[in-house]
Amino acid sequence: MTDPSRQNDDPVNPAQPPEPVISKPYIMPDDPEEGSAEALAKEAAESRDKMLRTLAEMENLRKRTAREVADARVYAITGFARDVLDIADNLQRALDAVPDETRAAADPGLKALIEGVELTERSLLNALEKNGVRKFDPAGEKFDPNFQQAMYEIPDPTVPAGTVVQVVQAGYTIGERVLRPALVAISKGGAKVSASEPT
Repeated sequence: MTDPSRQNDDPVNPAQPPEPVISKPYIMPDDPEEGSAEALAKEAAESRDKMLRTLAEMENLRKRTAREVADARVYAITGFARDVLDIADNLQRALDAVPDETRAAADPGLKALIEGVELTERSLLNALEKNGVRKFDPAGEKFDPNFQQAMYEIPDPTVPAGTVVQVVQAGYTIGERVLRPALVAISKGGAKVSASEPT
């Protein structure tokens, strides 16, 4: 009977297989050998490429952040400015409600009231302008759907078709953007406005 704890001393059939021979990993013909000057140059080139890409990404991020900060400064008051436009419109409506004849024949008290409303409107528009909000009145210009909203057409053969003939409500811009388009009436029936004509 054989002892199971006893190792097999038979040299022909050893109990454990011989250790495998580890060969050098295969190197692709275009891959330089590790530690060679060529490998170091390739690694340096890859590192330089990564560094340049990272620098370019950081520069783009810096520019984008600067642009977003500038936009935030210019357009941060957009909501507030829209709310204030109602006040400017009401002041204008109050002034338009007083006919020119009444103004001319008004007693000193009414004249002072009208001047006070005009002064308040000018003050409000100046404050808006200081913050980048500008009023525009496109009367007589060619209709531009980017800045104006057409409310209706007025038949008028004396002006080219597509010309703003009446401004129902003035428009406002903030920075380069339209805060509120002007509400306008455009002409219908006249000669077409040619593309070469200046607006």
